[in-house]
Amino acid sequence: MNVGVIGTGAIGTDHIRRLTGRVAGARVTAVFDVDTARAATVAAMAGAASHREADDVIDDPAVEAVLVASPGDTHADLVLACIAAGKPVLCEKPLASTSDAALKVVEAEVTYGRRLVQVGFMRRYDGGYLGVKTALAAGRIGEPLLVHCVHRNVSVPPSFTGDMSLTDSLVHEVDACRWLLDQEIVAATVVDVPHSPLALPQLRDPRLVLLETERGIVIDAEVFVNARYGYDVRCEVVGTTGTVALDAPSTGVVALEGGRVQALPMDWEARFGQAYVDELQAWVDAASQGTADGPSAWDGYAATAVAEAAVASRGARTKVDLAERPGLYSGESLP
Repeated sequence: MNVGVIGTGAIGTDHIRRLTGRVAGARVTAVFDVDTARAATVAAMAGAASHREADDVIDDPAVEAVLVASPGDTHADLVLACIAAGKPVLCEKPLASTSDAALKVVEAEVTYGRRLVQVGFMRRYDGGYLGVKTALAAGRIGEPLLVHCVHRNVSVPPSFTGDMSLTDSLVHEVDACRWLLDQEIVAATVVDVPHSPLALPQLRDPRLVLLETERGIVIDAEVFVNARYGYDVRCEVVGTTGTVALDAPSTGVVALEGGRVQALPMDWEARFGQAYVDELQAWVDAASQGTADGPSAWDGYAATAVAEAAVASRGARTKVDLAERPGLYSGESLP
């Protein structure tokens, strides 16, 4: 299957490498980025054509499916163009920068009549999260009561501003919890905590967010994007008869001098590299049949709506304003 890629930043270039060397049934044939020199270099690496505009990738008759890895505020329009062209599309998160824009994508896909959109919530393909999902589905810890989540980065670049810890980081916890619990999130409250002096001045970091599901489960999610010591993602679900948590990957535990030292990954690539490969393989397998699987446009919309409520919270409990879920997605659990 011929894939066109829009965006050759860090994640886009990594995806091109994966599609070229680690995913079966796909080849990258067209590339675009506003940085034309970088796009040309990456395209040459993949043996692909470098186009002058993003729409040229989508409209290229040789391109059968599109991967969108450009900045988040461009996602919705590009995905809408893919739907109009009838081409399956994998869109990196977020699906859109506002819930209204994300809902337009949902409505366009519903009008088209079948799923074409997959959103890049790769945690659903991670072995640790899949282990938690399996335990919950089997009822091994009884009825879930609450969830603890941690999302810590070593640092973020200066371009990471304002509420991006909610709109670009928290959305992973939002989607993972919706999927694990098979429930929508209906309210969000951001709790103020002391500001780290090592964080960028324009960020409130860390953030603590309380989320509530439609059946009353409470999720506490810590997002700390300047934690410095490592890339650390955790999730524990507490149930009536036990708990289940994902294991943090490690390159080894060293025991010496009366202590134990566990190595941590330093970035998302080291932590979720295999999940990205498995995500891409699932997308290619579905897209080659002209459809989409995995996290849907509805999932992208719901995650954006929850992040919006968190941004609006300012310490007060804020309801999540969700549209009615269309029938196109009603045959799925929160997949």
